[in-house]
Amino acid sequence: MIFKDKVAIVTGASRGIGKEIALMLADEGAAVVFTYLNNEALARELSLQITNKGAKALALKIDSSDFEQAKALIEKTKEAFGRLDILVNNAGITRDKALMFMTKEDWGDVINTNLTGTFNVSRQAIVTFLKQKSGRIVNITSVSGMTGLSRQVNYASSKAGIIGFTRSLARETAAYNIRVNAVAPGFIDTDMVSALKPEYKEAMLANIPLSRFGKAIEVAQAVRFLLSDSAGFITGQVIVVDGGLSIKI
Repeated sequence: MIFKDKVAIVTGASRGIGKEIALMLADEGAAVVFTYLNNEALARELSLQITNKGAKALALKIDSSDFEQAKALIEKTKEAFGRLDILVNNAGITRDKALMFMTKEDWGDVINTNLTGTFNVSRQAIVTFLKQKSGRIVNITSVSGMTGLSRQVNYASSKAGIIGFTRSLARETAAYNIRVNAVAPGFIDTDMVSALKPEYKEAMLANIPLSRFGKAIEVAQAVRFLLSDSAGFITGQVIVVDGGLSIKI
C-alpha cells in the first residue's frame, strides 16, 4: 500500500472522478478526508465504502469556493488525523452555454468553484506542507483548459487557470520537497458527461481516437502515479487522460 499512514484530502468526492480517487487512496492505505456540497446520502455511502476497505474516512460538507470553509477543512483534517500529506483539488462545476447567453452568475460560479476553490484549499494546506517540508498536490484540470471547447468559455478559463496555478506553485515550492502536478481528463463517463446533449456527445466521441469515453478509474490511476514515489522527479506537469482527443481537435 503506497500511501500507508498518509492522510489525504479530496475535494468534491461524493461521486464521479473524485469518488474514484478517494477509493483509490483508501485502497492504497491512506486515511481519506473528502468534501461534498449537497448530497449527504452519497457522502455517507462513500464513507462506508472507504471504511469497508479498512481505511479511515471523514466526510465534510465544505464549499471550497469559500476561503474560511477551506480553512476549516484543513483544521478539521489535522484535528482528526494529526497531519496532512496529500491534497487533490477535484471540486468543479460546469455552466455550459454560448458566451452571448452566459450570465455574470454563470461565469462567477464556475470561476469561483473551479479556480478560486483550488486556490482556497491549496492556500490553506500549503502552510502545513511548507512547515513539514513535504506534500503532494494534484489538481484536476481539463482538456478544455488546454484546447478550448466551444460553449465552455467559463469552464475552459477556469481549467486553464488551474494549469497556470499548478506550474507556478510547483516552482514556488519545489525547494521544500513539495510536488504539484495536474491531471487533465477529456470526456469521462460521469454524471457531468451524461448531462450533455446526445448530439454533442456523439460529435465528441467521433473525435476521440480510442473511440470511447474514459472511465473515472483511469483518471484515478493517473492521479495515483503522480502522488506516488514513482513520480518523485515530476513536478509542474500535466498528464492528459483523454483517449487522444486533444491531439485530434
